[in-house]
Parts: sequence; C-alpha cells; structure tokens
Amino acid sequence: MAVKRINLALQGGGAHGAFTWGVLDRILEDEGIEIAAISGTSAGALNGAALKAGLLSGGREGARENLAWLWGQIGAVGDMRMNSWMAGFAPGTAALSRTIELSLSNSLVDTASRMMSPYFYGPFYQNPLQRVVDQFDFGRVCTAEGPRFYVCATNVRTGKARIFTKDEISTDAILASACLPTVFKAIEIDDPTTGKTEAYWDGGYTGNPALFPLYDLKLPDDIVVVNINPLVRDSVPVTPQDIQNRINEVSFNSSLLRELRSIAFVKRLIAEGRIEEGTMKNVLIHMVSDDTLMQKLNVVTKLVPNPLLLDDLFQAGRAAADGFLETHRGAINNDSTVDLAAMFN
Repeated sequence: MAVKRINLALQGGGAHGAFTWGVLDRILEDEGIEIAAISGTSAGALNGAALKAGLLSGGREGARENLAWLWGQIGAVGDMRMNSWMAGFAPGTAALSRTIELSLSNSLVDTASRMMSPYFYGPFYQNPLQRVVDQFDFGRVCTAEGPRFYVCATNVRTGKARIFTKDEISTDAILASACLPTVFKAIEIDDPTTGKTEAYWDGGYTGNPALFPLYDLKLPDDIVVVNINPLVRDSVPVTPQDIQNRINEVSFNSSLLRELRSIAFVKRLIAEGRIEEGTMKNVLIHMVSDDTLMQKLNVVTKLVPNPLLLDDLFQAGRAAADGFLETHRGAINNDSTVDLAAMFN
C-alpha cells in the first residue's frame, strides 16, 4: 500500500490542544501516513515541536512518548492563571467545564485580568509555560531533517503574522505563538528583516494555524487541519460567559477562514481553466475535529490544564482521527474531504 504524505496544520486553543495530542497519537500509529510538514500556532506549536523532536529521536514511538511527556508537564503547571480548585473532581467534561467557568476562583481571576495587565507583577512575573518549553530538544526541533516545521506569532507593532522556521525557532518563538496578551507579557524577539526588536502576541490572531507556509510546491497537496475551535454554533449566546466564549472562537477562527476562502477561490480558478495548472498549488483540505465536544467547553477551560479534562480531550482526539482515517483514507492525496464551496455559500 502506498504511503500517504500529508501536511499538518495545528490550531491553538490552550489546554484544548490535548485534543490535537490525541489526533497526533493516532496518526503516528499508522505507518501508512507520512508527515511532511507541520504548521502550528500556540498549543499547536507546542504539539508540533514535541512531535518533530520525538520523531527524530525515536521514530513514531518516540514522538508519541514526547507528546505524552509534554501534556504531562502541562497538566502539572501550577500557576493561578493556568489552574483551578476543581482539578481533583470529575463530574464529566461538560459539567466540569461549566463548573469551572462559574466558579468563584475563575470569576476573581477573570476580573483581575480585566483590571490588571500582566506587567503589573513587575519582577515577580513568570511565564508558567517557559519551564516546559525550555526542555524541548531544539537541536532536533530546528533541524532541516524530518518534517518542515513552522510556528506563527503576531507582531504587536504591525499586526502581521511572523512565521518562524528552522533555527529561528526557540523557546521565545514558541512562547510568542502562545502569548495571550491579557495573561502573558509580550515576547520580544529580534527581527532580522527590520533590524528591530519586535514584540509578539499569540499567533492565533493572524494565523490559527497559518496555512500559507504549506503551499510550497515541493510539499504534498494535502493539508490536514486539526480544528479545536468550533466553526459553527447554532444557538445565539446570551449570558456574559457564553458571549465572551463565542467572541474568542470567532476571533481565533477568522484567520483560518480567510485562508480557506482564498484556497477555495484559487481552486475555482484552476477548475475553470483561468489559471494554468501547476502555476498555483491545488490544495486539498481535510479537517479532523469534534465540534460536539468542543461546543460543551468554553474559553475558561482553555486556560485550565486539568489532567482529567486533558485525558478526555486526548481520547476524543484519538477517536476523531480514527474516524477520519477510516472514512477518508482513500481521499488523501486524491481529493479534498472538506467542501469549501459549500462552506462559503
């Protein structure tokens, strides 16, 4: 059986990135799938770094072990902004999500985040993710060997996406990609193009994930997007919590939808013969998601790496990837499994 080559596009979404961990764990079990490139934002960047370093150090099993290590570390983060008094209870994913959202501790932290910037902490400020990211094997993350790897962050000054790759990727680049500005201080990194030290926020504002690095004609046509932010919600949010949650989802999906619309436009031009075939890439789009589960969660649980919630998300990700491979394996390298025309009608 021929090996199917794919590019991975990994969305950000804080602790919900454990769903992507599950997806990757299942894909790595399948020797009929080869990962050619990875574009990751925020939690997707952490997943991508762990995946690439693990692949190069120990093959597929090494990647699975490294991803499990990563999420074990994230589940152990003990920062007040990244944890909850509910961590020892397990009333079910949806109930746990709502309980955390409505808890007094979350209300106090949410109020504080609206009244005080992360710069308020002065010399006492720490980014709780740094101790985790510092442990990545950047010699393997940054090498040209193995899958290409791209990390997206948002330039605060210009509002543009910056893509880090190869030896540009560092602890700071990954922290920048995951830098929610109400929670963390902006990450400052030198920009060789401008010669300035630029400040960066979460890449989700400009590329969640960034697809355009994967358009290289040397890469496979297929982009598998692991989507952890629901694209559609049928009900109109009315409570303050639900309104904030939907604003978060719409904001962090907007860049992805823009890129998908552009892909749909190019595909139509190719199909109509208005662009010579081979001039532009005829991208094949696939999505692995579980909107039913994600609609039960909220923006608060993105900041709460509760080990029980992480395990539920991991199992859901494995199941979603298993269903995708069972249903769509034959389409990979042949056709899109996302109807982009219908999506934008």
